[in-house]
Amino acid sequence: MSNSNRKAVSLSTDAIQMIRGLIIGEVITIVLIGGLWLWLRPRLFVNNRQDSVSSQNSEAVSNLTGSTFAQVNDMPIGAFNYGGSTAWASIRQLVDSQIQNTRPEFQLLYVNPTDSSPGSGAGIRMLLAGKLDFTQSSRPLTDAEQAQAKKQGLTIEQRQVGMDGVAIVVNPELEVPGLTVEQLQKIYLGQITNWKQVGGKDLAIVPLSQSPENADTLLFPNQPADKQNLSSQVEYVYSTTEALRRIKTTPGSVYYASARGVINQCGVKLLPLGVTSEQLVSLYREPVVQSNQCPRQRNQLNTAVIKNGTYPLTAKLFVMIPQNQGQEQQVGEAYAKLLLTEQGQRAIAQAGFVPVNSQEIAAN
Repeated sequence: MSNSNRKAVSLSTDAIQMIRGLIIGEVITIVLIGGLWLWLRPRLFVNNRQDSVSSQNSEAVSNLTGSTFAQVNDMPIGAFNYGGSTAWASIRQLVDSQIQNTRPEFQLLYVNPTDSSPGSGAGIRMLLAGKLDFTQSSRPLTDAEQAQAKKQGLTIEQRQVGMDGVAIVVNPELEVPGLTVEQLQKIYLGQITNWKQVGGKDLAIVPLSQSPENADTLLFPNQPADKQNLSSQVEYVYSTTEALRRIKTTPGSVYYASARGVINQCGVKLLPLGVTSEQLVSLYREPVVQSNQCPRQRNQLNTAVIKNGTYPLTAKLFVMIPQNQGQEQQVGEAYAKLLLTEQGQRAIAQAGFVPVNSQEIAAN
């Protein structure tokens, strides 16, 4: 091979090595830039969203933590576990999804219990066992739960973020004008056992309930969940879904549950409830949808009667926050702050509940 050919081959080899080096360098640069972008994206996204959040909630509201999710400061970054009340299902679907869209650095994972049905009680037990960062509850802590927390050197803050109605559900064929709170409680105490005792036909009453320690609503709101003392005649169900199936096939059955969770069900109906038989209040918004019109149309919750106090049986919605000066407290407080923004309170109203600032917040 001539000298000129050898030089040409050498130059060609050097050129290939140079090109290969440039390509490798470009790949490494792209990987580094990509990694930097993945690290910065949540922070950049959050900062940019502050200017793009809808201005529809610009009205100032007292006792709120801010106007929008984007304006809440000191948000933890990472993925966090929470659990608890099944009555909060629509909040998890609507409100929590809005939080995830606005604050992608704050990821929430709902964790179901492995040894019991999901609910307020199960969530509190999991929180005390260190399996959750915070939990959602539709009832206050019991004395036993507070004692267990104290035994562990822990205090749990109960931060109220909304209110729910406790609905009384029966078979659509049952003809009863309604119940007073006293009559309802006597049914679950075993003192009223037939519908003819409250204005219905001669039909045995079949009271259904979740076990009080797991139930999301309390029949005796002035007594803790572990002191409800229900009758031995009460039949316990795993969940509201199971109770609704039983109601459809058992004409004399009755069940109490979160109003938001049962209001639009086609195969059952809600009984009016009152302090006296002359003051029965319906949770249905007028006009009432008849069973033969469902599911083309569905009944809606009349939140006004919960808001103004005329409906006599309600439940408070709490975020349970462990006061341990650790990650759990930071995460729980951040979540509660989000729900107590004006945007959060409006979203809670849109999910079918009454916000704590109900006089200032509307669902639209």
